[in-house]
Amino acid sequence: MTHSIAELLSRPEGKTLEFKRDLSSPRNILKTLVAFANTAGGRLLIGVEDGSRELLSIENPLDEEERVCSLIADNIEPRLVPNVELIAFDNKTLLGVEVYPSGSRPHWLKKEGPDNGVYVRLGSSNRKADSDLIQELRRSAMGITFDEQSLPDRTVEDLDFEAAVVCFERKRKLVEKDLESLRLVTRHQGHLVPTVGGMLLFGKDREIIFPDAWIQCGRFIGKDKADIFDHTEIHEHLPVAVERVMEFLKKHAMRGADFSELRRRDVWSIPLTILREAVINAVVHADYSQKGAPIRVSFFDNRIEIENPGILLPGLTVEDMLQGVSKLRNRVIARVFRELDLIEQWGSGVSRMFKEAKALGLPEPEIIEVGMRVRFIVHLAESIVLPTESYSGKIEAGARLSTQSPTQSPTQSSTQSYDQVQRLLLALKDGEKSPSDLRSTLNIKHRPTFRDNYLHPALNAELIEMTIPEKPTSNKQKYRLTAKGKAFLDKEAHEGIE
Repeated sequence: MTHSIAELLSRPEGKTLEFKRDLSSPRNILKTLVAFANTAGGRLLIGVEDGSRELLSIENPLDEEERVCSLIADNIEPRLVPNVELIAFDNKTLLGVEVYPSGSRPHWLKKEGPDNGVYVRLGSSNRKADSDLIQELRRSAMGITFDEQSLPDRTVEDLDFEAAVVCFERKRKLVEKDLESLRLVTRHQGHLVPTVGGMLLFGKDREIIFPDAWIQCGRFIGKDKADIFDHTEIHEHLPVAVERVMEFLKKHAMRGADFSELRRRDVWSIPLTILREAVINAVVHADYSQKGAPIRVSFFDNRIEIENPGILLPGLTVEDMLQGVSKLRNRVIARVFRELDLIEQWGSGVSRMFKEAKALGLPEPEIIEVGMRVRFIVHLAESIVLPTESYSGKIEAGARLSTQSPTQSPTQSSTQSYDQVQRLLLALKDGEKSPSDLRSTLNIKHRPTFRDNYLHPALNAELIEMTIPEKPTSNKQKYRLTAKGKAFLDKEAHEGIE
């Protein structure tokens, strides 16, 4: 075995590891070996109690070794030749079987046949593959991606060339001959026809052929899906769809601003860089041959989940991804996204997201396989409150990022709600106003809300000042813009207030 037995025994069962106490259930053992071969390889240790990890040893080890080899030879097609060996450890004899990712996949159980006997590994369990996944396994073994395949019953006119031109306009001028170099079209029997990737990216009627090639977004109240607050369906071309997902996430996030400098800097309550990368990964690596569910983005109070159809490609594990190993499920889509600078560098996305989360002080993201899908979980620093009623009486996202005491300096906590501060500054643009006048102008009846969300942030950022500082409790107290506040408004007016 390539890993020490002590190290293997310390690990939980998972995608590439399983324990069995004996050979009393040969079918389950054969399913595991088939699943290992079809997925990312793996190691099976026989003679170990799964729960307690008690070493039971193997009786008649030479006979059992021969039996395992016979079971594999007689019951698995195509032929599978794993590494089978007897292992002495802690005065016990174990039987180890090491399976490598197979280039002859899919393998299947002979008695169940090639249509019903194919299994893949999902977490610590074996899952029977359906016809779509079986085809995916065959394509991956041949080095062919789904989106490179031609659609001979379609024509070039089925592609929205103008939409492609708009997507590329910031990079270069797209001409029709570029469609072939980008593999959006290919030659079939002397004619140019769209590829699957071409239709997925820019097809005029994409969802007629691929009904699940869209994105579903939802904002949920709390930490589960029991109560949905808002949702949307995104059916636009894939490069544009990424931006629409980010708009949805921003809509339900909180935006603050750093006022420590004259030029404001937007500060968001969710890690936009990580989420954008995760959404792009989901779009690029989705298995669009699967039917039944779209890409899903779920926004909870404490996390955001991005989920795409398709398990990890054969030979790939989460550990590999963290090391920068990359395998492309959709070469055409990835090529276009690379041309559009949506993908920066092959294989670096996952490790970059984990490093970014660590730098932001966020919990480590999670990548898990759920059913026949991959879910990327981005944990948030703290629970995010749902939108609250603003001064205008409308529901707006981002009531507040944080509050601070008026005794704190701006450098102690400079991240505050941009929208509320901006409105207060605009209310003072024409001259001094008392607190009651300001609350009336802003239509805020609740004094603590005005004080904590508007007045104190602006005071602490030194954007406004009291007209009689030495008498802060005076009934005649008023507030006015500071030079910094005036300069801030002038700059906003010049650059365009969002």
